[in-house]
Amino acid sequence: MFPDDLRDWQSRLRDQFPILTAHPGHAYLDSAATAQKPQAVLDAVTAYLTSENANAGRGAYPWANRTTALVDLARQRVSAFLGDPEPDRSGVHFVSGTTEGLRAVARDWLAHELRDGDEIIVPFADHAANALPWRETVDLLARQGVRVTVRPMPYDAAHDYDMRALAGMITDRTRLIATTHVHHVYGGDMNLARLRAAAGPDVVISVDAAQSAGHLPIDVAAMDADFVTFSGHKAMALPGTGVLWAANRRGPRFTPGGWSGTPNTSGIVSLTAALDWLDAAGVDRIARWTVALGARLTDGLRKLSAYEVLGCQRSLAADSPVQQRHGIVTFRHHAIGSNDLGFILAADGFMVRSDGHCQAHHGEKTSSVRVSLHVYNTVDEVDRLLDTLAGLDD
Repeated sequence: MFPDDLRDWQSRLRDQFPILTAHPGHAYLDSAATAQKPQAVLDAVTAYLTSENANAGRGAYPWANRTTALVDLARQRVSAFLGDPEPDRSGVHFVSGTTEGLRAVARDWLAHELRDGDEIIVPFADHAANALPWRETVDLLARQGVRVTVRPMPYDAAHDYDMRALAGMITDRTRLIATTHVHHVYGGDMNLARLRAAAGPDVVISVDAAQSAGHLPIDVAAMDADFVTFSGHKAMALPGTGVLWAANRRGPRFTPGGWSGTPNTSGIVSLTAALDWLDAAGVDRIARWTVALGARLTDGLRKLSAYEVLGCQRSLAADSPVQQRHGIVTFRHHAIGSNDLGFILAADGFMVRSDGHCQAHHGEKTSSVRVSLHVYNTVDEVDRLLDTLAGLDD
């Protein structure tokens, strides 16, 4: 699972993260909240801010022209990263992050498309950012006398989308299905390639890719998605920038509402550098590494009687025949509260998240500890974490 060539590759990549090399005794295990930044991204931002910083699209002098070109180049870079089959038709819009991107789809596109009696399907056990914007739009329309039915996405016992049940929910009034690519608590790939068959050819599909961008390859053509949104900071770029990709194939073309104002040019520069770095590293290899680390962690946890691992129980063993987790493993201790467990782990140098993880209202009701891994995490960090957790076993 961890051959020498893969370990050597990972070690070379880890050395490119200055915050990690400066703190060798700490294990950063919270990449689902935000990813660390490689030196190439930091260098790209520094070079831009110290050599040609200007506003985009608002000047005729060389620095402004160069900044405008960098923003245009970033759009092309995002299209390529997503495997966009029709870049001349689609659109790449820069937003502050996934939440703003999803809200823009709901506010600036969906609100104008819904009619009285229409239906949408929302994943209320996913992140709240992929539930609340749709609900807000429906509530806004209700105040205008337009009644739209919000139907909860069905899940199966493994916390995957139940495609058979979903297919039975689709009617001629279903306008949109909101989905997630990788679940932010359970770590599962939600198998969106199956979704179009269940949804039918006409329903608009919006994808929250916050936990997949930079962790595994994204192919918007295979998904047959209409909107894909992700945050730059979780894909190794700076905070405050994100992407809303629109296919523009079903319904009218997406156009952001209102005045766009000054773009986050340094964040956009960092995003281009991050995507370049990820492609050079190999996103497919990153996926192999994080899946293998997650399997090692779940395999160790299932042998400790004090812990409950959330999500699909069949995927806990390292040799599980079912799909394993993409670097996100969430668990509880039967006797120690999750917040207390988080403090205990922090005292030993493990940086994890311990709370409700911003799930929407059909999600978990009890807090838990989430370990989220990226390519810079090591086998040794996972093993040390398991040793610490074993010391707290019943």
